[in-house]
Amino acid sequence: MKILVLFAHPKISDSIVQVEMLERIRGLDDVTVHDLYAAYPDFLIDVEREQALLLQHDLIIFQHPFYWYSSPAIIKEWQDLVLEHDWAYGGRGNKLHGKFLMNAISTGGPQNFYAHGGKDRFEIRELLNPFNQTAYLCGMGWLEPFAIYVGRRIPPADLSQQAEKYRDLAVGLRDGTLDPLKHLAKNYKLPASFATKKDKRHASA
Repeated sequence: MKILVLFAHPKISDSIVQVEMLERIRGLDDVTVHDLYAAYPDFLIDVEREQALLLQHDLIIFQHPFYWYSSPAIIKEWQDLVLEHDWAYGGRGNKLHGKFLMNAISTGGPQNFYAHGGKDRFEIRELLNPFNQTAYLCGMGWLEPFAIYVGRRIPPADLSQQAEKYRDLAVGLRDGTLDPLKHLAKNYKLPASFATKKDKRHASA
């Protein structure tokens, strides 16, 4: 699979975890890293360019810090403009059918915060449900989110290990040694439109 990483961090100079994650995947064959804030500092998103990138890739990864239980603002702006009716969804909107979507995030809090009964009350995948529904509406498979917890307080050795797991996940999905259909998010059911893509591997799933 070809992978498109839509990277979003408005203050990358202050980042530790996201920079480490980015460095582990940058330069990999068939992995395109697209820094949205660098490309569009004025938020004037080139819709045709972005749609062309989506068509060229099989797995789209939103890589971002977990800001207020969601993403930095430019990802929302990107979704609002790029995922057009009758292109990404709607009666004729089939351009993303059969592709996959995933979030790769970093959090400030520890993993046990993101649980029923924890400080943040919900699991990560529940808080990311708008992305779940976006994938579903667009006929895509939504993969289990990848998360690195505790942000700047993570020990360097742990950060290195977790960032390497991120790289291994990307490489495995790219090379097919990891089956994306076996890495769907918990309780995520593929939409019927997923199988309409003219790809025998997906259609037989």
